[in-house]
Amino acid sequence: MIEQILTPWRWQTLLTQWPTLLRAFLTTLEASVLALLLALALGVIFGLMSTSHHRLPRVVARIYVEFFQNTPLMIQLFFVFFALPYAGVSLPSFACGVLCVGVYTGAYISEVVRAGIQSIPLGQFEAAHSQGFTYLQTMLLIILPQTVRIILPPLVNQCVNLIKNTSVLAMIAGGDLMYVANNWATNGNASYGPAYLISGVLYFLLCFPLSTWARRYEEKLKRQDTQRPAAGKEAAA
Repeated sequence: MIEQILTPWRWQTLLTQWPTLLRAFLTTLEASVLALLLALALGVIFGLMSTSHHRLPRVVARIYVEFFQNTPLMIQLFFVFFALPYAGVSLPSFACGVLCVGVYTGAYISEVVRAGIQSIPLGQFEAAHSQGFTYLQTMLLIILPQTVRIILPPLVNQCVNLIKNTSVLAMIAGGDLMYVANNWATNGNASYGPAYLISGVLYFLLCFPLSTWARRYEEKLKRQDTQRPAAGKEAAA
């Protein structure tokens, strides 16, 4: 592998495939955005269900979270792609990958949303109830806007994980970056080192800015939380 990376002609050959790699990179980006939209929608819905006052929505949300968090994404992907056609449901590779990654990540985001909602003081719920707000109005107008600030760092981290998880599309010929890189290395000249290295760099360019921003934002929130008590004590004095 190291010898392949240090061989100039392999890189020259790879550079001739740059337009194909760029299209695959854009496919990965498109899959990430679509899967993230699905994951956010499911995460908010099941996060709200998991904090409901009624037992049935909580049970349904818990089943969803436990099932998708405790089974491998690859098995879920293979089941949808290979088993569902026997039931008359056949999806293209790209759509199948987006669906599976989105549903899988949605289970983790729902837990992030649930934890964020439960971190809001109970008095906020009681005040909204006393003003005649319904449960849905309380969540949408009062609780969720406050929750966003709290859950943003872990939410971005889940986004980073989602981007990396889109690489499973390569297992079903989804046309993503890993599929194209592996296909070129396998059918070309066995230049796995350069192909995987450039793929890793492109994934890094997507994920590193997001994870860095999430870490810095979380540190900023911690500083603000530590400064508030000190400011309160000074005002009281």
